[in-house]
Amino acid sequence: MNVYDFSATTMTGTEKSLADYQGNVLLIVNTASECGFTPQFDGLQKLYDAYKDQGFEVLGFPCNQFNNQDPGSNEEIASFCEQNYGVSFPMFSKVEVKGDNAHPLFVHLTQQAKGMLTKNIKWNFTKFLINKQGEVIERYAPQTKPESLKTDINSAINM
Repeated sequence: MNVYDFSATTMTGTEKSLADYQGNVLLIVNTASECGFTPQFDGLQKLYDAYKDQGFEVLGFPCNQFNNQDPGSNEEIASFCEQNYGVSFPMFSKVEVKGDNAHPLFVHLTQQAKGMLTKNIKWNFTKFLINKQGEVIERYAPQTKPESLKTDINSAINM
């Protein structure tokens, strides 16, 4: 099983198969609009701009499970991301990333790449780098700045 076996709902309510991204390197991130790490949207957008023509996608998944830091509707979140950070990479509908109602994609991601202490996602902006075969190759902590991922992204693109 790999990430291409999953689907998710887009911000506009359409179900999208992640198989549509097959052959691309992916960075899957649980995001939040009112978090101390929210400025990372800027870095994520810069990565997307820099590598999108080389088969790289950033996939954002808003989550309100950490201190109620993304309480808005999907429309409000999309508008906020676009207006404040120029986000043009794919954003999906709000999901849960831990617990009984965790989205199956995030259950899979956390099983494939455990965190430092447990497999659970501890906070917003946890990042998962996925290779062209749909396999998790790295998990990054929330405080890891997107710009520090360039070497790993380049390596994954050139594999």
